[in-house]
Amino acid sequence: MKHAMAAASGAILVITAGLSATALADEEAFSVPWGSNSKPGVAPVTDESYRQECGSCHMAYPPGLLPPHSWERLMTTLGDHFGENVKIPKAHWKTIINYLLNGAAGRVDYQVSNQMIRNIKGIPVRISELPYFRHRHQDIPEQHVSGNPEIRSFSNCTACHAQAEKGRFDEGRNMSD
Repeated sequence: MKHAMAAASGAILVITAGLSATALADEEAFSVPWGSNSKPGVAPVTDESYRQECGSCHMAYPPGLLPPHSWERLMTTLGDHFGENVKIPKAHWKTIINYLLNGAAGRVDYQVSNQMIRNIKGIPVRISELPYFRHRHQDIPEQHVSGNPEIRSFSNCTACHAQAEKGRFDEGRNMSD
């Protein structure tokens, strides 16, 4: 019995030491600053299920424009998706949510994605609610957008950003791949 307790204690020490080393390694991995080698812009949409299902009604927004919890909320409340009841086949839904969560801001290292998640409060479901978006568009009067029948909304990215579907939103910079 004494040997069994000693062996169990030894095993617990080994497991605890292993967990501590793993926790330390995880902390070190997260201490590497994002942004030092960020790719320009935001990753363009590459998933065809997402492009077909969501892009049939509006621009298929790049996943890196919202954090994971925002995409999760959007995908789990499709019964009231900005006033519409959206139905997506279950197999496509699973593919789409996985694609969105894996490519979400905070999980990819792109310049725009990194900016989009700064200073977020709550769980925004509109890209236009994000502080970075508001900052970048603060000099554009609302009436020039909503009052313009060719634009109508800040969510109509392609009206002003010709390269939006390629993940390029800043025409003033060189966003070459």
